[in-house]
Amino acid sequence: MKLKYLLAASVVSLSAAAVMPSTAHAQSTGSVDFENDDVIIVTGTRDSDVGGVDVPNTPKAKQVLTEEVIRRQRPGQTVNDIINLVPGVSFQNNDPWGSGGGGFTIRGFGADRVSQTLDGLPLNDSGNYALYTNQQIDPEILEQVNVNLGVTDVDSPTASATGGTVNLRTRVPGETFGVVATASYGNILAEGAGDRPYVRAFGMVDTGDITGFGTRAFVSASWTRYDNPFNNYGEVRKQQYNGRLYQEIGSNGDFISVAGHYNENRNNFFGSFDVLDLKEMVQNGEGRDRFYEINYPCTIPAGQLGGGFGEGTAGVAEQYDDRNGCGAEFDRRYNPSNTGNIRGSSRFTLSDGLTLTVDPSFQYVKANGGGVEDLREGFQTIGGVQYTGFIGGGYYYGMDLNGDGDLEDRVAGIDPSQTRTDRYGVIANLIYDINDDHRVRLAYTLDHARHRQTGQTGFLRASGEPFDVFPMNDPVLTSDGYALNKRDRLSYAILNQVSGEYSGTFGPLGVVAGLRLPFFKRELNQNCFTTSASGFVDCLGNQDTAAYEAANPENAPPQTRTYKYDKLLPNIGLTYDFGNVSLFANYAKGLSVPGTDPLYDSLFLADVRESQPVPETTDSFDVGLRYGLGNNLTAQIAGWYTRYNNRLASAYDPILDETLYRNLGRVDKYGIDGSVAWSPTPNTLLYVFGSFNNSEIKDDVLGGQCGLDDEGMPDPAQFGCTVATVGQDYYLPTAGSRESGSAKYTVGARGQINFGPVEFGAQVKYTGKRFVNDLNDTTVPSYTLVDLDVRYTLGEFAPGKEAALQFNVTNLFDELYVGYYGGSLDSVPFAQIGAPRAASISLVVGY
Repeated sequence: MKLKYLLAASVVSLSAAAVMPSTAHAQSTGSVDFENDDVIIVTGTRDSDVGGVDVPNTPKAKQVLTEEVIRRQRPGQTVNDIINLVPGVSFQNNDPWGSGGGGFTIRGFGADRVSQTLDGLPLNDSGNYALYTNQQIDPEILEQVNVNLGVTDVDSPTASATGGTVNLRTRVPGETFGVVATASYGNILAEGAGDRPYVRAFGMVDTGDITGFGTRAFVSASWTRYDNPFNNYGEVRKQQYNGRLYQEIGSNGDFISVAGHYNENRNNFFGSFDVLDLKEMVQNGEGRDRFYEINYPCTIPAGQLGGGFGEGTAGVAEQYDDRNGCGAEFDRRYNPSNTGNIRGSSRFTLSDGLTLTVDPSFQYVKANGGGVEDLREGFQTIGGVQYTGFIGGGYYYGMDLNGDGDLEDRVAGIDPSQTRTDRYGVIANLIYDINDDHRVRLAYTLDHARHRQTGQTGFLRASGEPFDVFPMNDPVLTSDGYALNKRDRLSYAILNQVSGEYSGTFGPLGVVAGLRLPFFKRELNQNCFTTSASGFVDCLGNQDTAAYEAANPENAPPQTRTYKYDKLLPNIGLTYDFGNVSLFANYAKGLSVPGTDPLYDSLFLADVRESQPVPETTDSFDVGLRYGLGNNLTAQIAGWYTRYNNRLASAYDPILDETLYRNLGRVDKYGIDGSVAWSPTPNTLLYVFGSFNNSEIKDDVLGGQCGLDDEGMPDPAQFGCTVATVGQDYYLPTAGSRESGSAKYTVGARGQINFGPVEFGAQVKYTGKRFVNDLNDTTVPSYTLVDLDVRYTLGEFAPGKEAALQFNVTNLFDELYVGYYGGSLDSVPFAQIGAPRAASISLVVGY
């Protein structure tokens, strides 16, 4: 028999698998239906599925983790931590519990170059393609996770996926009534941590067939709360709701489905430090230093409080920096988010051999991140005219904010960068089976995102807490009556894509060939003056700006600009079946369109062809072997090569609350991925995986212009600047370097064994050294994490219905390590502290 599921009540979803098309669950319903050679059934009956690990026989290097692996991880854990078990994937969790964020790469490609989807719906940010791992769907409702290494599906709604895809598929509601409930408690078990409890509750109800003709649904909800893993202040609060309504149509696999998701996170930034400081902490073994206190509780002087709450003295300037930093710590910055989506999916048989699939979707995002700032009561005088607004990095309101009768003060405020996104899309596929061996499809993909980015301000309470974590709900107004913003822009990111694909078999040879033709349009509406090519702005609202423009002729005025990108993207793949062994190969052309920030930066330049940021393009090759021996052994090894042109790399600076970009020109990336899953007996599993990922920057990168330092010496002299070259360009010696931020070697393993009512699992992951920047002048140490999971079945009170206790320990040996950072060109980036040892116990009941 197969290994038992960790969740006893997962039988609720087993019957649902039988009604799904017998395909690999890729992104859209059309891709699910088209890849009919990839049979993934939740019960694990497919020969290549060993203990929940599968390597489908496709031309792409692909790996699938099914429920059998997902359920053994900590309940509530982010799915991106779970796929750290896939070769080529490297994930660093910001905390042990999964709702504090994190960062990951696939084959060295950052998350902004990896498309993550939920039932075909794109989860990456529509502006900068970032992925927020703390906002992912509850793992209990996932059927499986499908990871494409390096390539994407032909109908994918992505503007940037040159590094691969992560496809999440939710379960189909069960045919019979059922309930799953989970209650978890945990804590951090590390020297110096103190008491930092974690509590989570999850519940899911399946209705079963409620009409007698195949109508069924499930609804679920979860609630999570835990203390900040490192400081004495913050906490994470999260609530999530999911549901799906499923209607069968006939008996040939046709269906209509509507699913919904809502997630609300309330958390603070935390644990971000200079990467070299963290490296020193690791090398010195100073584990206790991970845990620190900030200035809390504290009190802001009354005269520096706004909104009529202050008691300042008239004629006396109440200065922002007199409040002793109360509320200003980085760890007190809120990072709230409200996200939701509606996902439709459907399959209709139009005639014999002709199938239509349609997947519409809508999603909503409201989120921000940022810190506190001083709000100035006075005006900024420019060209003899008094202005309010965000000018030269300062906030000017022209009104008495603290109620003391003058305009001399600076009061405590909050100024996060705020984003509101409304995004709708559709993926439609028309699939025609020519005969049993050949089929084709034609697809249309729409992804339309309205991306509103503002920077409204709000007041702080005397405790340093904001009145509202979303200042956009009730922003501070200027004397002119408008809401002051530190940024004010409206973007439309629109993708219209047509694609086609052929799949055929010629005896043992399988051929898949496709074409994508994406038409990307980026409409930029900048309502502020752009003051530099780095994207700095002055925002004056609805005032007469004539005097400002006369005094600052070099600044780019508010404007609208549209950029368009399109390119024909071919791909072709082959498989050849030798019996238990198969050979696969794949080539794909990729395109990554510049994100919102570098496009807005370009507005400082004249509207000429040369100012348009160029897109990245890739040529990616995979070749490999797979081996399968029933459901006892499966293995895959793949070599890959990607040639990158105009490689635009990014790194987020949490202190400045901005993303920094660098163009590395041509970069060659290559490596090897491999995995083996072996089940020597029905009750045991051994899974081993590993990757070698390398890259080479081909050219020296422009660093800037030579200048003079405060003492009149050439700066920077280390890159060849002299007195004679002042004002001339200098270049950083990056040619031959490896991209920073990702490890060259990662190796891991997982073992499972079943002793009747007790199931035991252990997994280990080694992550090699990472370069700090693209000059490759220093690295951070490698690290190894070991996790344990144990399940004890308390009893079975009905067939297939059990109660069980699940124990999870992560980072068993409390490894001290440098967590995620995105690399940098020549500076020292910020990095997260690696998550400390933590343990949890969960009661899981199904009835």
